[in-house]
Amino acid sequence: MDYFLTEEQVMIRDLARQIAEEKIVPVRGELDENGEFPWEIMKVLAQSDLFGLFIPEEYGGLGKGCLELCIAVEELSRACVGVSTSYAANALGTYPLLLFGTDAQKQKFLPEIATGKKLVAFGLTEANAGSDASGIQTTAKLDKNEYVLNGTKQWITNGSVADVYTIIAITDRAKGPRGASAFVVEKGTPGFTFGKKENKMGIRASITTELVFDNCRIPKENVIGKEGMGFIVAMKTLDSSRTGVGAQGLGIAQGAYEEAVKFARKRVQFGHPVISFQAIQHMLADMATGIEAARALIYSVARYIDSGAKEVSKVSAMAKCFATDLGMKVTTDAVQIMGGSGYMKEYPVEKMMRDAKILQIYEGTNQIQRNVIGQEIIKEFARNSK
Repeated sequence: MDYFLTEEQVMIRDLARQIAEEKIVPVRGELDENGEFPWEIMKVLAQSDLFGLFIPEEYGGLGKGCLELCIAVEELSRACVGVSTSYAANALGTYPLLLFGTDAQKQKFLPEIATGKKLVAFGLTEANAGSDASGIQTTAKLDKNEYVLNGTKQWITNGSVADVYTIIAITDRAKGPRGASAFVVEKGTPGFTFGKKENKMGIRASITTELVFDNCRIPKENVIGKEGMGFIVAMKTLDSSRTGVGAQGLGIAQGAYEEAVKFARKRVQFGHPVISFQAIQHMLADMATGIEAARALIYSVARYIDSGAKEVSKVSAMAKCFATDLGMKVTTDAVQIMGGSGYMKEYPVEKMMRDAKILQIYEGTNQIQRNVIGQEIIKEFARNSK
């Protein structure tokens, strides 16, 4: 379908697709096998100005929005979600600064983020604070003109490879949800180290590590927004980033679908290519229909976010939930269509199926997304019934 992309958006799509096909596809198996961070690909993305897509021009970016970022993430995910996660995590970590940072903070950090010189990570999750973000234990105590951070963040994408970290910590537990604050912390700050590197089922090219804070002192000026705004910063960040996770689900579905069609045209059983069998055609038809539906939803939600809409929680949760469920289904069905071959590492759908699972889990499980959607439905009904 024609989604009426601008000439510039088409150029972004074609550039990301070219990088995916020429730079990512040849090495994705090796990166997955070795659990190796794709430094060389990150350099190519930086040289292509893709790190600056969503950053305002005044800070050295291209001044584009959520839609352009989703287009790029979709194309990279079509080749490898491990690589696209390494790229997209920069947006997740940068959104707190974009949405709530002071001009001084933006001037200091955004230009080097826009050029890809510095990678970013977002630190919210902990061992006892996943779906329940209010359960975080990491603390930040004000001591004169410095905050002292103590605690451990778990499963942080771009963990040890990032240079800039946006962290949510408790500044006043007695205030409940209003007792958390957001901070920016730089790599190399005394008291800030890294724990174990996780050995994951999928997205193995993406580095996931613990962040450890042991009496880590940062300037008072490193607060993002105001003290007590931590949960607002976190939730608004996730509202902005979840459509990008949906784009990952869309991209991996597209890639798996293409592999399944290619295989089904060549694989002969009972004297005919298996694509001639109605059972296979029906599976491919469902894949193709779901992909178009997901793309229409994601692009529509991204445009809505870019319009400046304030209430986007419901639609961003819908985009994330629908498209990532689709990604899991399409990759699983692609393995099924390809049979024994699909189960082998020789073919990319085995990796795609492993990679797809995390999309239903990170940045809010799809069960939590349904909670968000349900709660927004209740609020809308209450407003409309007055």
